[in-house]
Amino acid sequence: MQRHLRSALAATLFVFCASHAVAAPKPADFQVLSRLQLGGPGGWDYLNFDAVRRHLFVTRGDRVLVVDVDKNKLYAAIPDTQGVHGVAIAQDLKRGYTSNGKNASVTVFDLDTLATVATVTGTGEKPDAILYDPASKHVLTFNGKSNSVSVIDTKSNTVVGTIPLAGKPEFAATDESGHVYVNIEDRAELVQIDTKTNTVLASWPLGSCQSPSGLAIDTKKHRLFSVCDNQQMAVVDARSGRVVAIVPIGEGPDAVVFDRGTSTVFSSNGESGTITAVHQDDADHYSVTATIPTQPSARTLTLDPKLHRLYLSAAQFAAPAAPGGGKPAMVPESFTVLTVGSP
Repeated sequence: MQRHLRSALAATLFVFCASHAVAAPKPADFQVLSRLQLGGPGGWDYLNFDAVRRHLFVTRGDRVLVVDVDKNKLYAAIPDTQGVHGVAIAQDLKRGYTSNGKNASVTVFDLDTLATVATVTGTGEKPDAILYDPASKHVLTFNGKSNSVSVIDTKSNTVVGTIPLAGKPEFAATDESGHVYVNIEDRAELVQIDTKTNTVLASWPLGSCQSPSGLAIDTKKHRLFSVCDNQQMAVVDARSGRVVAIVPIGEGPDAVVFDRGTSTVFSSNGESGTITAVHQDDADHYSVTATIPTQPSARTLTLDPKLHRLYLSAAQFAAPAAPGGGKPAMVPESFTVLTVGSP
């Protein structure tokens, strides 16, 4: 092919690609796009997203609600998950797993049919966070009352090990290469676990972070993101445990996600009623790019990596009857799932 013809074709291809490229959404443009009113009794905790089937899992006390996000409507419910906190997804096994805090069990369900296929009993007390580790093909529950991790074999659906911890575990994350990380809330530490030997490899202090809860990971740059009660996010090197950055966030954070497609970390701040968007400039440098209004109580979230959207659970609460009158009651039928993104 002649050089001038190659150059003309290259220029044409560049113009075509540029005109058809989909620009990454900017967090500064993010807003609440919709509010799906689900109502019903019960509290809530973690959410998780099945990106293959486009299903959002919303924990609700004794059941898990399944939302079709593309139709923005309730699709189904997984019953009998007493005191459910979290949902883990194993795409290679086509299985989902719920941590049932009230009866120390895990419900195993089929991701395609949503039917319950097994119940695992005998985890530690009050299993809270739960995740699937593809390297070991184990499901791990992080037990808030017994300060331990229960290891579940996914072939036999039985507890095959227990890993003691020095304090109360909160959110966890896997690097998918043999390591799992978990925040220790009452010690302001981050623990590294070897999933081949089911042992604790290291415990790392989180600097000025207080009471860490939510945890996310960037497996490419080996960075962990812990959100803390004192309006900070600690960024930690997943190999050395070194705190490389402290980033300001909102009040009452309880969850955090990392969107690899946009190099953005999102912290959901339940007391502020906001999301803090933090751009990863490079592995060790971070910039707050937006504070996105949501609503008070929207403290947990999950990510749709395809559409770069965030889903949060929230409700309205009545004011306490008097100062020091205890926890306010949820307004009946006010439970809602918020979709946040760029219009």
